[in-house]
Amino acid sequence: MKRFIFVLLFVNTILISLAQDKSEHLTFKGVPIDGTLNEYVAQMKDAGFSYLGTQDGIAILQGDFAGFKSCTVGVYTMKAVNVVSTIGVFFPPHDDWSSLERDYDFLKSMLTQKYGEPTDVVEQFQGIIDPNTNDDKLHALKMDRCTWYTTFETTKGNIQLSLQKVDLGQCVVLLRYYDKINTDTARSAAMDDL
Repeated sequence: MKRFIFVLLFVNTILISLAQDKSEHLTFKGVPIDGTLNEYVAQMKDAGFSYLGTQDGIAILQGDFAGFKSCTVGVYTMKAVNVVSTIGVFFPPHDDWSSLERDYDFLKSMLTQKYGEPTDVVEQFQGIIDPNTNDDKLHALKMDRCTWYTTFETTKGNIQLSLQKVDLGQCVVLLRYYDKINTDTARSAAMDDL
């Protein structure tokens, strides 16, 4: 009887795993990046995110992600095709380079562990002289003289981690998930306009 229960649990675990891998879409928080904006927002609310509103086809949510508190999540669609194609996670802002770099390196390490070696890494400053201090590095990011990103390619889409300057001169770590199928659908709809 114990052996039968063990076999039953083992088979059930495999079936659940296969069902999760069966999705042709990239996932975010275990949810395939697919469906209408309203459908996806409902699933994110079920996953524990708070809905803050929608503006210009982008739903804004807030919640905890990857061990970080109060992340802001943008769920993107194109108006021509109301299908979710991109998810952006804005991690809490920092006003010092060392905190930004620490969070970026931590997330990059976790993504590498999950998705393998990145396909593209650019971590450089533009200008005649490389900045020496953390204040100089932060200033370079704020002045758009810093390109800092890592890209992971999967069969279901791409994931890009970057350092970004956002409104009011704040700087954040940004993680974007691009679902391949729906990004191609959105691109195709845009191409029809040309």
